[in-house]
Amino acid sequence: MKLSSFRYLVRQGFDNVWKNRVMAFASFCVLLVSLLLVGFSVLFYININAIIGGIEQKNEVIVYMLDSTDDARIAEIGEELRRIPNVNQVQLYTREEAFADVKSKMSSASEVFDSLGDDNPLPDSYRVKVSVLAQMDDVVAQAAEIPGVETIRSPDTFVALLTELRRVITFVATAIIVAMLIVSMVIISNTTRASVFARRREISIMQSVGATNSFIRFPFFVEGMVNGFMAGTFATMITWFSYDSLVNMLSRFNVLNTIGLGSIIPYDSIAIFVTLSYVVIGALVGAIGSVLSTRVHLKYRAANM
Repeated sequence: MKLSSFRYLVRQGFDNVWKNRVMAFASFCVLLVSLLLVGFSVLFYININAIIGGIEQKNEVIVYMLDSTDDARIAEIGEELRRIPNVNQVQLYTREEAFADVKSKMSSASEVFDSLGDDNPLPDSYRVKVSVLAQMDDVVAQAAEIPGVETIRSPDTFVALLTELRRVITFVATAIIVAMLIVSMVIISNTTRASVFARRREISIMQSVGATNSFIRFPFFVEGMVNGFMAGTFATMITWFSYDSLVNMLSRFNVLNTIGLGSIIPYDSIAIFVTLSYVVIGALVGAIGSVLSTRVHLKYRAANM
């Protein structure tokens, strides 16, 4: 294709957006809604996943030592705990620290603590964090075999619930995203097909003067890409405003910390990814949808001529 022809076809594509602004606006709205539906579904899923991941990082196994365990052995137990696979962090929590924390939390019972004198009934312990929550049982089993360990406290029920919740949310979110994609593609296809059908007279004239199918399809390709790019741009702005407004509202009423949703992903950290996804996907879907619909119409006319 000559450069002059390419420029002409690109210009025709841009001109057609204005000339056929009613159908172009309809395609723009369909693309915009479709992008927002899929985009919000994906953002919801990645945030739920991040929240669950944040909760996982806060869970820990408490390993209590026997009262007769000396300081040297306690240090050795810490090293043995660090060598267990899937252990992310091991922190010593001495009996003095534990007793001081209990006193601060139960200040009204100061007389009881005073009666104990120098006696500290609490044991030394280690706070052990695991990398993969689903493998916490393995960590507990190996830690229990270490000599000098008396008891282990772990949130078994909560771990099972969290693991099952992640599995269910992943399945449901994937099903919703796939369904949104299918519905969006069907709606976009029907809209672009209606747009092409409304301009069948224009296509017939171009065919009558000897224009090739590629020559006819290219302006539609450009037109669809422009509509998709505009839809992606507007979707980015709407998502940005909605996302930030929701997070700010939850933060203002301290909802995030109250219900443990401090792991919500800031929009600034995903802004580039969201923008590129909306714009690129919108432009591609708009362009490919227009070309495919035009090709179907051209094949239909050729078969009935």
